[in-house]
Amino acid sequence: MDEEDVVAARLTIGEFSRMTHLSIRTLRRYHEQGLLVPAEVDPVTNYRYYTPAQVRPALTIRRFRELDLPLSDLRRFLQAESAGEDEKDHGAAQQIVAAHLRRLEDRLGRTQRAVETLHELLDPQAERTVTLEVLSSQRVFAVTLDIPSGADLSWYDSAMHDLDAAAGGRPVLPPGGRYQHDLFTEGRGRATVYLPAEVPLPPDAPATVRELRLPQRTAAVATHSGPHDDLDLTYAALGSFVARNGLHSQDLVEETYLVGPRDTDQPDRWRTVVSWLIASDPVGSRGQKARRD
Repeated sequence: MDEEDVVAARLTIGEFSRMTHLSIRTLRRYHEQGLLVPAEVDPVTNYRYYTPAQVRPALTIRRFRELDLPLSDLRRFLQAESAGEDEKDHGAAQQIVAAHLRRLEDRLGRTQRAVETLHELLDPQAERTVTLEVLSSQRVFAVTLDIPSGADLSWYDSAMHDLDAAAGGRPVLPPGGRYQHDLFTEGRGRATVYLPAEVPLPPDAPATVRELRLPQRTAAVATHSGPHDDLDLTYAALGSFVARNGLHSQDLVEETYLVGPRDTDQPDRWRTVVSWLIASDPVGSRGQKARRD
């Protein structure tokens, strides 16, 4: 390109602003932040000049700033992009941006599910189906833990790892868990994670695993479809059913993971059966207990 072509490709800040729909004030701020340095700055007039090759980076910066990518991460990305594919930190910068985009996608998914949940809550006709059922006695391999306040879900993953080792790859029914209500009301309590088992516990099973027989029990039951973001709506439907029917609940709820993260990474396909266990108190004692509560 000769000198005349270079001059023709040079764009004033006003021309560049019109092309990109970025205000002159924004372009000046990008320059001050070191995000988009003009191709040329006149040493006498301090006029900024840009080139057509800077249009795409300018629009990219705008999108990243609208999506709240931290300035430090954005600078690393832009430096790697300008350095070329051979720079060793190019892949790391790309990973930072990709991780931010995944966080945004997760946030968007949560927002969409929250909107769907609000539509359900605002619809007086919407009600989740609850039935009263008798659950059969069942033998299981189980891991019981006392969960402290503030614990993350790593305890569940650890328990399932030990249960899988005890099962030894044999076909099993879907896993489940029995949880004290204190886990939800106080943020701490006892949890028992289990796998149905029709064979004896092998001698080489992890020490955390024991055999347990779940008794026959009565429960208010509902099937929760999809991710667990709105699992509280299913719990609310169960608790309301128990209260409206004058039933007295045990201090336990069971969840059976018919389809879950172990089966698919698509949360919309998850299916969780939630069973709110009912105490077998006589009618009179149920009423007295309810009044005391």
